[in-house]
Amino acid sequence: MQGLVYIFIALATLGVAAAAYFGLTFSPIEAFVTAIAFGAVAVMLMERRLRQRSESRLERAVEDLARLLSTDAKAGQVLSQRVNAITDTNVGSRLESIEADISVLGTVTRQLAEAMADFEEARRAGDSRPAAVTAEPAGMSDDDSFHEPLIPEAELRAALDQNRLVFHIEPVVMLPARKPVGYDLVPRLMQDAGGLADAPDFMPRRGGEDLIRRIEALALEEAVTIARRSRTSGQPTRLFVPMSRATIADRKALDLVMATLVANQAITNSLAFAIQQAQFKALSAADKRALGEFGKSGAGFVLADVDSLRIDFAELQGLGFSTVRFDATRFLDRPETFTDFHTADVAPYARRFDIELCATGVIDEQQLLSLFEDGIGLVQGPHIGRPGPVRADLVVERPRESERRQA
Repeated sequence: MQGLVYIFIALATLGVAAAAYFGLTFSPIEAFVTAIAFGAVAVMLMERRLRQRSESRLERAVEDLARLLSTDAKAGQVLSQRVNAITDTNVGSRLESIEADISVLGTVTRQLAEAMADFEEARRAGDSRPAAVTAEPAGMSDDDSFHEPLIPEAELRAALDQNRLVFHIEPVVMLPARKPVGYDLVPRLMQDAGGLADAPDFMPRRGGEDLIRRIEALALEEAVTIARRSRTSGQPTRLFVPMSRATIADRKALDLVMATLVANQAITNSLAFAIQQAQFKALSAADKRALGEFGKSGAGFVLADVDSLRIDFAELQGLGFSTVRFDATRFLDRPETFTDFHTADVAPYARRFDIELCATGVIDEQQLLSLFEDGIGLVQGPHIGRPGPVRADLVVERPRESERRQA
């Protein structure tokens, strides 16, 4: 098409030359120069128009390319956001949770089928077997099954005044390396005839809240001293301090505990308070709220002597509990009294709430192997280590009551 235009320009140039020569009586040279000038102007105008068209097409192409690049950039941004979201997603934990849920669901379904089969067999056989089954767990856990303390309150009060209460430590270890993760403070009473009395022999069970608060205050004082001195020596130690409703329900005693923790913020994360399940059940809603506020100081909580794992782990997590303790022998011999889950599913379920299970009273190596196979990592008991004295450089030296009076 462009070639035809140039041909028409050439023909027009010849026509102009002929008209100038024959019609205007130009000389041949003048007619030639006129034709050349006309042809040059025509070609220049033509080239200018073609250049404008090319520039407009190029501008449109650049605009289209910019729109395409903008679309690609938006698509890339969306893709980057999706990739980041996928990267931030913890697929492993979700898969573990799904696997744990599926395992628990399968276990419950299997146990339900077994229970239905047993029920059908029992219905065919008569009512004798169900009566025996229902009568067996009736006396499994009774708070009154423990004997009354052998040492009366008056004698205990005199022993406290004479500074005959000592605290030993009992290790809690992590399987399989059996590395200690903390120590229980175990109160013991030195007797006049020699020997040591354990807590069940002197700790009041009905009444005597002032004595219990006094013992727990001494335990906290001992724990703070041990924690500070062990931290100074470069070997920080986690200690589990006994605590009961006698302290939690008493606002003055709880304020003193809080003041002690505030004054020792450097070692607060090294302390955890062990509360028995029976004491925890006796707490009112107001006591639990106070316990939750108390837990914000940094100290942790341990739920001890649990007779059943059918508990609200979410509530324990909200209050700051990190460990739940139960008897190893009873858990291995009669797991149905603790949970409806399979024994291997209980620990993963508790870890979903950042709570570890701890088996206490371990008596032999076989129990350790069985607990480890069930995923329970924290253990304590005679087979691990019995309560023993604290190092002399870590304990608190308290003056006797008579010495304080003389001073």
